[in-house]
Amino acid sequence: MRAAELTMGRTFAVHFDHGDDFYTALAEFCAEHDVRQGFIPMFIAGMREVELVGTCEKLENPDAPVWSAVHLENVEAIGAGTLAWDDETGGVLPHIHASVGLNGHSAMAHTSHLLGAKIQFLTEMFVVEVASQTLSRVRRPDLHNVPLLSF
Repeated sequence: MRAAELTMGRTFAVHFDHGDDFYTALAEFCAEHDVRQGFIPMFIAGMREVELVGTCEKLENPDAPVWSAVHLENVEAIGAGTLAWDDETGGVLPHIHASVGLNGHSAMAHTSHLLGAKIQFLTEMFVVEVASQTLSRVRRPDLHNVPLLSF
């Protein structure tokens, strides 16, 4: 276990518009407001299409992360995540999970890591900036090269 006391910075309400690409809009928001690290305590969204980590195939190694995607359409979503600075790209590297309900299938739900999404109608999000500690993601070769939050 690791822990560090954080100092919060600014807090934002953010609205993504119909047709926006989720991660492009998030990157534009972070660049425009110079948010380099923080967290998203929650967002609610309508999404035209979404890709979540998942598979319908048998897992060869249940201890390894799943890297494939499941594509879903016409969903309502709720989610949260963290934002850490990535020196390699010079931008924010988000880690976001979402739970989505399929509108046309009795709101049957799927929950996983959000790979991508196109907004349908809206996304309403809160972003809390972390002023200090420095948040980054370090890949762990001993854990299948998963990038873990570091501070």
